[in-house]
Amino acid sequence: MINLELPKKMKAASNQAHQAAAQIFRPISRKYDLAEHERPVELDTMASLVEGLADAGQAASGATLGRGADTKAPEGNVNGGNMSSLMNVIETCWGDVGLTLAIPYQGLGNSAIASVATDEQLERFGKVWASMAITEPGFGSDSAAVTTTAELDGDEWVLNGEKIFVTAGERSTHIVVWASVDRSKGRAAIKSFVVPRDAPGLSVARLEHKLGIKASDTAVLLLEDCRIPRDNILGSAEVDTAKGFGGVMATFDNTRPLVAGMAVGVARAALEELRQILTEADIEISYDIPAVNQTAAAAAYLELEADWEAAQLLTIRAAWMADNKKPNSLEASMAKAKAGRMGTAVTLKAVELAGSFGYSERSLLEKWARDAKILDIFEGTQQIQQLIVARRVLGLSSSELK
Repeated sequence: MINLELPKKMKAASNQAHQAAAQIFRPISRKYDLAEHERPVELDTMASLVEGLADAGQAASGATLGRGADTKAPEGNVNGGNMSSLMNVIETCWGDVGLTLAIPYQGLGNSAIASVATDEQLERFGKVWASMAITEPGFGSDSAAVTTTAELDGDEWVLNGEKIFVTAGERSTHIVVWASVDRSKGRAAIKSFVVPRDAPGLSVARLEHKLGIKASDTAVLLLEDCRIPRDNILGSAEVDTAKGFGGVMATFDNTRPLVAGMAVGVARAALEELRQILTEADIEISYDIPAVNQTAAAAAYLELEADWEAAQLLTIRAAWMADNKKPNSLEASMAKAKAGRMGTAVTLKAVELAGSFGYSERSLLEKWARDAKILDIFEGTQQIQQLIVARRVLGLSSSELK
């Protein structure tokens, strides 16, 4: 029989993340939803907690986002950095998705660094706050369509381009930028670069006003003859047309399960709130009686809960495979597709079943529904994930199945 109990070594960190979500995130959740672009100063405490856990060796290279890839995990049944990051991000997003994305030094770019950086780069960038800059005005989910360029000039790379929808783009200390070193060679020439916040030529053009995750800043960045050191390129600068751009794409194998975990966390919050509302309305939910013999509300709740459990299991599998050095591109996309769609469906249905109370600001249900939508979009949309899954299952290339 499969044992799905959380390993003991992860319980302490996961419980601490839950306490932080309950005692720090939840009380200020509405405050920063109504005060978009204000920096959540209360999260400085959370950042100190994360650093303390990492220094004590309890967080397996990072308690939430980033620095979660345990690249040196031994062979065998390992629950390492990816699983630890997943368990913790589920708990923090149970508290608030936007605030999770705003935790200092826990950006999505940290996962990119952990995925493809050399040992020397991990030493230099191991404790930075790195956001991820991929999307451009001319493309969204088609990562191969990068037009930002990087040209080598002596001992420096010169970057030019515009990046949009950069999560934590204004507050982070570094940005992992995707750029092409030779546009004539297509996607194989796309590399990722670590750009310090104070790099000459880097500027914030504007901050976006958004539907949800308002506690997290989302920026448009301009790179105008932006100069960075030659060794700030992640991985090798060599263009290998045979391998394509698998190195930079490997980032998604780590980050997509984390985003799926974010959906699992916020959906669990909505299910718990909905369960309490239904209980107070004297609606009994039974696991011993067939759903067709229960009230419509109870039957709907059971269906939502089953959908949530399926997404949770897919997400756990994808993270476990990453820790055990198993190719998980298919599983990461399956988890992201399922959890992203589930998160939106569960939170919206919770608003509906709660009636006027769910639609009002008296509870956080309507906020969770707004926050959940982005989790089905960034790190690859629902449609892109289904396309990736179809290609993997059918054994077709991107040129054969578009």
